[in-house]
Amino acid sequence: MSTVAHSFRGSRTVISGVLRTNGGRIGLGLLVITFFIALFGGFFAPYSPYETLGVPGAPPGNGHLLGLDFIGRDVFSRLLYGGRSTLVLAGLATILTYSVGGLIGLVAGFSRSKIDPILMRSVDILLSVPALLVILLLVTGFGSGSLVLVLATSLVLMPGVARIVRSATLEVSTRGYVEAAIARGEPTRALLLREVLPNISGIVTADLGLRFSWSIILIASVNFLGIGIQPPTPDWGLMISENRVVIGSNPFAIVAPSVVLAMLIIAVNLVGDAYVRQLDRSSGSE
Repeated sequence: MSTVAHSFRGSRTVISGVLRTNGGRIGLGLLVITFFIALFGGFFAPYSPYETLGVPGAPPGNGHLLGLDFIGRDVFSRLLYGGRSTLVLAGLATILTYSVGGLIGLVAGFSRSKIDPILMRSVDILLSVPALLVILLLVTGFGSGSLVLVLATSLVLMPGVARIVRSATLEVSTRGYVEAAIARGEPTRALLLREVLPNISGIVTADLGLRFSWSIILIASVNFLGIGIQPPTPDWGLMISENRVVIGSNPFAIVAPSVVLAMLIIAVNLVGDAYVRQLDRSSGSE
């Protein structure tokens, strides 16, 4: 219990340190803005994201803040609706990635047996396959639904998570308090939950932001290629792809979703970088 409490207090110190840095504050501000747009923007949309309202590719004007897209739909309305799919799918992919990859890393790092090389060699094989190829194979074989996109993204990111969690677990599992708990005969599950996980939580949290931003990039890239979310669903990555034909008449149809995607990725990276810096300072001061 004391280990968990100490970890919790350390996490609060690091988080408060993040808020004291310029990068952390800017990143958090951008994160709040983009999350608000993605999750609640649809409630403020002036038009339906599916309704054709005028001349395709029309520039801003006549009640359309960002003009019309390639078939005459309101770009601003589709922008407000389009972040939800990206955010939800990236979040689910990140959770699934850590659920599977984190478990593999924990088992491999703590087992100190033949299970470790078996698991990690399997992970290395998957890591050697290009990410886009894995996604293309799964989408080609099972279709382009949201579930397939989440599974494919998780499969691509899982090997990196497994390696990081394994390394952190290996380092923690050799410490005195873990060896003392083993000597007391505590079950493996209790050891992992009470002794190992609280002491690798900082590393996991720092890496979580990185995996989330990579999930966003991968999902947006796949949607841009047209093999992920399918029309007419509003999606930021898909909006960039489908409006290339009207970039001359209404560049806002591409610039607007590109900007909010960039804001989201930059925000996650700024917060993650500030967190890692504060975590290093906190560890160095102990």
